[in-house]
Amino acid sequence: MKILSLAKKEAFDILNNRIYLLVVFVQIFIVLGAFGLAVVSSIATDPDLMDQFQVNSEFKVGLSDEFKNSSLTSYLKDENLNLIYFDSSQEAAAKVGSEIIAAVDLTTARENISVQIDTTSVFYPVVSQKINLALNNYNKAVKLQKSGLNETEIKKVENPIQISEVKVNENDKADVALDNPYFVEIMYGFIVPFILLLPFFLASNIVTDSIVGERERKTFEVLLMTPLTSFMVVLGKIIPILSFSLIQSVAWIILLNFLRVPIYNSLLLFILLFFIGLGFIGIGVILSMLVDSTKEANSAITLVLVFATFILFVPLFVTIPYLDVILNIIPTVLIVKIASSPYINPELLLEFIPTILLSLIIFSVAVKYFKHERTIRL
Repeated sequence: MKILSLAKKEAFDILNNRIYLLVVFVQIFIVLGAFGLAVVSSIATDPDLMDQFQVNSEFKVGLSDEFKNSSLTSYLKDENLNLIYFDSSQEAAAKVGSEIIAAVDLTTARENISVQIDTTSVFYPVVSQKINLALNNYNKAVKLQKSGLNETEIKKVENPIQISEVKVNENDKADVALDNPYFVEIMYGFIVPFILLLPFFLASNIVTDSIVGERERKTFEVLLMTPLTSFMVVLGKIIPILSFSLIQSVAWIILLNFLRVPIYNSLLLFILLFFIGLGFIGIGVILSMLVDSTKEANSAITLVLVFATFILFVPLFVTIPYLDVILNIIPTVLIVKIASSPYINPELLLEFIPTILLSLIIFSVAVKYFKHERTIRL
């Protein structure tokens, strides 16, 4: 009951902290912004998605009227480019950068092709890719025609193999917002771990403000004089902070599922996040014992979080064969493995052990430092 009373007091202080509530509110925009950025960047780098979302109206490519019925035109149309015709190739070239993104020209003999393209356009990479695909197909067709093949034979050469895709587990298909490799990679490979750990970054800051703030308000000694053990005091301090952080992470999981980014194995993920949060909050308690002011605490926790971010997120972007064993037990890597697939290898549970042990060690050290500080002050 005494622990719960202290926890209620801490929870009340947190809920009355307008800055904390504002930061929680801001996190919603961070989640939505990260999702939106992943969607936009995926569409911008995928010509098929741009066609799907009908952005191709902006893919304006200029041609001379004389090439309106040429085979090159049909290949450009196959790439869903918006063809604009001009009286001459020179007029089309003059409009590049103002009315059109690119101009394509054929020589009189139609053996050479020139392309002028505006590299300042945001659609330049996609338009360039589409034009290159069209030109490659056109050149291939011209070569086959010169070899004496008719149109039917050319189509057989261009598509020598018919590929049949057999889909399995269709009923369990993941309903992802975008069927795009880059979107899946960036969401599960970085954004999901970042979003789920965001509340715990904030939690370590809150616990330092709570303890150091008590010291600055001259209420810390009163807290130490209560008939509670050091373990009970620390527990009473961190229960509401850890609970609020976990609630936020669960809320972000629900929001991601609503945004059609399915997060699998939520219960297993919750257990992992619990110990990660315990470790972060334990670090906050330790730092609180080592500093004398809120300003010092904020500076110290910022440095720790920068270092922790490096340790946690760099392994998501690098592959080092000799360090595979170590990288596989990094919490963010575990989050990716758990959240991205409904099927869990039982061996993955063994990779939880280092995170659990490290968190318990950090928490034990935090209690020890708190007890030492209590002994000195009393």
